[in-house]
Amino acid sequence: MGDASLTATHEALVTDVGRLLARARRVLFITGAGISAESGLPTYRGVGGLYNEMTIDEGLPIEDILSGETFARDPALTWKYLLEIERACRGARPNTAHALIAGLEAHCEVCVVTQNVDGFHVLAGSTDVIEIHGRLSDLLCTRCGRSQAAVDFDTLALPPRCTDCGGIIRPNVVLFNEMLPARALARYDKALLRGFDMVFAVGTTAGFPYIYEPVVASARARLPTVEINPDRTPLSSLVSHRLECGAVAALQAIVGRIA
Repeated sequence: MGDASLTATHEALVTDVGRLLARARRVLFITGAGISAESGLPTYRGVGGLYNEMTIDEGLPIEDILSGETFARDPALTWKYLLEIERACRGARPNTAHALIAGLEAHCEVCVVTQNVDGFHVLAGSTDVIEIHGRLSDLLCTRCGRSQAAVDFDTLALPPRCTDCGGIIRPNVVLFNEMLPARALARYDKALLRGFDMVFAVGTTAGFPYIYEPVVASARARLPTVEINPDRTPLSSLVSHRLECGAVAALQAIVGRIA
């Protein structure tokens, strides 16, 4: 594991990435839990970056509890651990890395595809964000489909029910063994068809094909590809530039080269 901060050994890489970014007209950022770590959120392993060594009273793997099958069978159980997740994330805000990505829209077209369900990219001001795993704060009724306004999670019954039809409410996130949302996938496919001049993978373990493959395809096409991550991932040996550090330090240095 590398140092989360930027070191002198990164200077040549940062200068080169900044030069390439200054020329780019359309840039893709693929982000994972690591970008939100500097907001105080743990780099969770699970649904959209949503759990890490949680204490499970029921003796089941967390992947089972946070699955679509368990939610259908026992929504109160799934909700119990979703509430734990929400409490762990409560009070966190977008950090400088989110703001810097949003600020790049003044320079070029920026599309953000995020695995995170914290909504931080939108809150930071990015306008083209594909939340591929949904957003935890968005609630909807499983019966009538009605969107629910933001609520105090501590007041929710288990499971919460729709005030209109009595149906069970769920957070609009992708649980284990569920399909990705069709609308988000369609937007992602359309964005990839338009193409990008440069691709960044920031704070993601790249464990899913829809995260891994666009970076690999861009690398094979000899487009600039940048990984920002203190840990090595399946992308580390494939990208043209790798910054083994945290997102805030890396993006501050890169954006500073194009200002």
